[in-house]
Amino acid sequence: MFAVFRTGGKQYRVVAEDVLRVHKIKGEPGEIVEFGEVLVVGGNSVTLGAPTVAGATVAAEVLEQARGSKIIVFKKRRRKNSRRKRGHREEFTLLRITEILTNGNKPSKTAQPRPKRVTAPPPAATEIAEGSEVTTEGAASSKRKAGTKKAEKPKASLAKAKKPAAKGKKK
Repeated sequence: MFAVFRTGGKQYRVVAEDVLRVHKIKGEPGEIVEFGEVLVVGGNSVTLGAPTVAGATVAAEVLEQARGSKIIVFKKRRRKNSRRKRGHREEFTLLRITEILTNGNKPSKTAQPRPKRVTAPPPAATEIAEGSEVTTEGAASSKRKAGTKKAEKPKASLAKAKKPAAKGKKK
């Protein structure tokens, strides 16, 4: 199921467990916030709002309140000795979408624990990897030798192409 909601003058298309940056909103890290201005709810059937979907909300967990990278605004009017340099850093909120709710349901007030990732074990075929390393080293050394031969040939041709220095005129 997906939803399109509006906050901070922008629209975002989200599904559950999405992480996104929005313009700064109130909320402490770990807190659940609700967005009631849902424009579209989709899944098996799409529901368009006129202008919003009645009873639909998007719940999100605040992960972080932070500031973006510095943006430099430089204005210059040429030939008038007029320059202006100003900079700012926009504040943003990092959110994780927890639930997309319809029919007036309320979100759970606590953040749900995230499932832990299972890492794959390293490959057990070490003998094959060692054999391939030997062949790649041999191929790399032959490539290096070929490259050095090519580099020597142009130097020799350049030496032959040089003309003798110009002699000064006799008076």
